Amino acid sequence: MDKKQATFGAGCFWCIEAVFQELTGVKKVISGYSGGTLKNPSYEQVCSGSTGHAEVAQISFDPDEISYEDLLYVFWRTHDPTTLNRQGNDVGTQYRSVIFYHDETQKRLAEESKTKTEAAKLWPQAIVTEIAPLGDFYPAEAYHQNFYRLNPEQAYCRVIIDPKMQKFRKSFKERLKNNSV
Repeated sequence: MDKKQATFGAGCFWCIEAVFQELTGVKKVISGYSGGTLKNPSYEQVCSGSTGHAEVAQISFDPDEISYEDLLYVFWRTHDPTTLNRQGNDVGTQYRSVIFYHDETQKRLAEESKTKTEAAKLWPQAIVTEIAPLGDFYPAEAYHQNFYRLNPEQAYCRVIIDPKMQKFRKSFKERLKNNSV
């Protein structure tokens, strides 16, 4: 198996991680930070909005099981790519909608996917998602990894992530690792 990687920002990384972990073909998801200037930033530094980093999920996937295009399809449909530097109550540049491409093929596919999504009028407003080259990626602190799975009773998980996951599981049932969910 030749694994590939994709790196997406779509608001809080706990939400992105939870969604992509459940897709068939996704082998690993790491919550982290990318797109900023500070080396090895902490969560507190990123949350300050002063480092330029976005909260992201770095997704390792098997392209024989799920394509980059399929990941993009899920990305556009599991967050609001029309709100600049915000997802719900999470506000700041660290919560921006962003696709960090790993190579020129991913750049082209991301741009094509964005154009198709805009043309499909999936969202009533214009898409503001940034498409940028991946620079440094820094894994988030250990307590952020697998957050939703490990903390299902935490208030943010119950109030914010649970409804998102219910909608995701219903919409993408055929693509889930355990499609009996």
